[in-house]
Amino acid sequence: MGNREDLLAGARRCLEEKGWARTTIRDITAAAGGVSMAAIGYHFGSREALLNAALIEAIDEWGTETGRTLSGYAEPGATPAEQYEAMWARIIESFTAHRPLWIASFEALLQAEHYPELRQHLARGQAEGRRGLAAILAGVAEDTVDDDVTRTLGAVQLALMGGVMTQWLLDPEQAPSAAQVVAGLRAVVNGLGPAAG
Repeated sequence: MGNREDLLAGARRCLEEKGWARTTIRDITAAAGGVSMAAIGYHFGSREALLNAALIEAIDEWGTETGRTLSGYAEPGATPAEQYEAMWARIIESFTAHRPLWIASFEALLQAEHYPELRQHLARGQAEGRRGLAAILAGVAEDTVDDDVTRTLGAVQLALMGGVMTQWLLDPEQAPSAAQVVAGLRAVVNGLGPAAG
């Protein structure tokens, strides 16, 4: 690897181990194997730009990992509810198995308020996530999902993932299981009653 790649890898390690706010230039260069501090300015312009690049890389990896987690979750012969619960079991498993990636996604949200490029990248990722989740849940190809389905089915699933992830990262012993997520959704739907009209 060259200095640029070493710095990105070092910044990723620092983000996962120390988080954004506590990571210093010295931390990054040490994690990058002793690359000079001046190389950060040369390749990225600033510590913040380097950390943004590392966050974007982590978020892209998170998106790929989420897609991998959700693909092929359905068991042959399972009911839709059993398939949905199996999907949630895989999602919840990834909260523990890939905890640093999920935490990096929270770091990115906080930093996006100050960095328009990062904000735009995350907004594009959310749009892709909504459409991808809608396609998975509807059992159709992603390019066939219309905007209404994306903004309803996909957006609600993405919101659920964010909320359940928050609970698992903060207090896993009290966070809902896959079966409890499904039971909770049933309770919400039953409480709403039949659709109007």
